[in-house]
Amino acid sequence: MNEIRDAILADQLDAIGGLAVPESYRAVVVRKDEQDMFEGVATRDKDPRKSLHVQDVATPELAPGEALVAVMASSVNYNTVWTSIFEPVSTFGFLERYGRVSELTKRHDLPYHIVGSDLAGVVLRVGPGVNKWKPGDEVVAHCLSVELEDPAGHDDTMMDPQQRIWGFETNFGGLAELALVKSNQLMPKPAHLSWEEAAAPGLVNSTAYRQLVSRNGANMKQGDTVLIWGASGGLGSYATQMALNGGAIPVCVVSSPEKAEIVRRMGAELIIDRSAEGYKFWKDEHNQDPKEWQRLGKKIRELTGGEDVDIVFEHPGRETFGASVYVAKKGGTIVTCASTSGYMHQYDNRYLWMNLKKILSSHFANYKEAWEANRLIDKGLIHPTLSKVYPMEEVGQAALDVHKNAHQGKVGVLTLAPEEGLGVKDAEKREKHVDAINRFRGV
Repeated sequence: MNEIRDAILADQLDAIGGLAVPESYRAVVVRKDEQDMFEGVATRDKDPRKSLHVQDVATPELAPGEALVAVMASSVNYNTVWTSIFEPVSTFGFLERYGRVSELTKRHDLPYHIVGSDLAGVVLRVGPGVNKWKPGDEVVAHCLSVELEDPAGHDDTMMDPQQRIWGFETNFGGLAELALVKSNQLMPKPAHLSWEEAAAPGLVNSTAYRQLVSRNGANMKQGDTVLIWGASGGLGSYATQMALNGGAIPVCVVSSPEKAEIVRRMGAELIIDRSAEGYKFWKDEHNQDPKEWQRLGKKIRELTGGEDVDIVFEHPGRETFGASVYVAKKGGTIVTCASTSGYMHQYDNRYLWMNLKKILSSHFANYKEAWEANRLIDKGLIHPTLSKVYPMEEVGQAALDVHKNAHQGKVGVLTLAPEEGLGVKDAEKREKHVDAINRFRGV
C-alpha cells in the first residue's frame, strides 16, 4: 500500500498499473459477532465508536465489470451511522442475501462488513470487459450497485430488482485503503478539488439531484419555492445549492443561528430557525399538533410574500412529515427519502387528498443522474460542503458527529491520503471557487 500511495502522491499515475496489488489492506468494518452489541440501548445512546473498527482485511477477487480503487479519501453518510448502530436492521442480512445471487457475490458475505459509500482515489486494476477506465485514472464513485440482468433496470437503473447501495448493502466500501466497485460507478474526479473535498459530494449530491432536479424526482423549475429541511446538513446543503443554481427560491429550515449563517453564505435569503421558532410538531409520542403545522405555514408565507411552497424537500421523516404535507401548496409535491428521524410517517390525508398534493419517493440516483450531479461539481456550479476531516483511525468519532447532528455539511475521512489539501490538479479553477469550496470548513 505504501508504494501505491507514494506513486499517487508523486503523481506517477502511469506506474500504478505496474505495481503489485497487496494481499490485504486496512478498512473500517463492523463485525458480525457484534451485531447484537447495542440490544436494549436507545438509538440516541448507541455509539459508533464502539462498533466501527479499523483492521486488516483480505483483498477481494476482481470480477468482470469491476474496478479496484486505491482510496485516498472517503466520507461519512447517514447509512454509515445506520450500519454502525445496526439499525433499522443489521446490514449482515443484506450481505447474506447478496451472497446467494451468484458464485462471485459470495465474496460479499463475510463475518465483517467494510462500510462507506463515497470515495475519491485512483483506479488500481480493472476486470475483464472494462474499457472506459484504466489504472491511473483519478476517480470518484457513486454508490449505486446494479446487476442489470433484468429488463426493469434498463429504463432507470434504480428500478433494477438487484439494485443495492454499495458499502451499505454490499461489502468492500469506500472507508478503506482499497475499494471494490462496479466500473459503472466511476466518474472523473474534479481536478480543482482535493481528495477529501472530491470524496464528500458523491452520495448526497447525487441523491439531492434526483430528488429535486431530475424528472424522476420533483422536476424543479425556475421560480419554484422549495422548503428544504436541514438546509445546512449533508443532504440539504446540496439541495439548497441546486435550488439557487436552478432559479428556484429555497426556504431553508435550520436548527441554530450558526446554521442559518451557513445557508446565508450559500446565497439563501429565506431562512427559518427551528430553535428560535420552537416548533413542536408532536404533542406526545402518538399525537401531532396541527396548530404547529399552521404556525409553520404562516411563517413560510411571511417569508415568501404570501406564497405556499411548490416542493417540500423531505428527509427527516417522522418528525416533520405531517407538517410537510400540510404546508405544500395545492397541487404541490412532497418528495421524500431517508427518514432519519423515523420511518413510520403520519399525516392528515385530508390535506393531501382534497388539495391534490403528491407524495413522491426518491432513492439515491441512477448513473446518468449521478454523472450530471458530478458534472455540476466539476463545472464549479455546485460545491462540496465539507466541514471537518478525520483520519481513518478516528472514523468512529466522525460517525458519532453525524449520529448526534453535531456537524455541518459533510464529514470527511482520510484513508490513504496522509494529510488534507492534496490531489488538486487545476489550481486556476480552484482559485475561482476557493471561498465557496471552504464555506463549511471549521464551522
